[in-house]
Amino acid sequence: MEQLPKAQLIVHPYGARHMIDPTKIEAGTIAVYGEKAFKRDYLELVPIPEQRVLEAEDGFTVELAGRKLLCLDTPGHARHHITIWDEQSRGFFSGDTLGISYRELDTENGPFMILPSTPVQFDPNAWHQTLNRLMTYQPLHIYLTHYCSVNNPAPLVEALHRALDAYVEIALASDPENRHQSLKQGLRDYYLKGLRQHGSDLSEEEIDAILNMDMGLCAQGLKIWLKRRGKT
Repeated sequence: MEQLPKAQLIVHPYGARHMIDPTKIEAGTIAVYGEKAFKRDYLELVPIPEQRVLEAEDGFTVELAGRKLLCLDTPGHARHHITIWDEQSRGFFSGDTLGISYRELDTENGPFMILPSTPVQFDPNAWHQTLNRLMTYQPLHIYLTHYCSVNNPAPLVEALHRALDAYVEIALASDPENRHQSLKQGLRDYYLKGLRQHGSDLSEEEIDAILNMDMGLCAQGLKIWLKRRGKT
């Protein structure tokens, strides 16, 4: 925003205040990733002037170079999440709502999807509803933040539905005496089995190197979800 002084920020109403005053988001990021990683990756969060911030309610549209983009309120991963529909390409700019997918995990069966239940607003019921809503647009493409674009979304979204149900089972069955490690192990086992069924011939060490950070963050998200449900 500093480099593009005429640009405006379009953001979910729940996120707008944190762009104008990033104090809480900075504290939350440090709590999740640690201060060392925060300083390495972000240095500092520079506030955006309020007059440059546009709040995108559900259905907000913007035109860029003649291309109409539709902003949709898509909770599940986070309450402040929007997914952007590009009618021209029939694709979604999905953030984390439609999962993450590492190209290293692709096989002849296509992309492999990971569900990011990262802290702190994981909501499986809302996420199921969001996925169902997005598929009513009959998308041809998903433009993933992490990483690249993938095609033929229907089976990929079905994999996310299955993962949501599996996450709930893993969370409810986790060991309360060693919650984080139990959750992380359950998630690792789930994805290792899924990758073998998907035709991946990577070693367990190679898979762990790709997924270890995600499994830790997803376990944190499930732990917070359980705490909200009263299952500490």
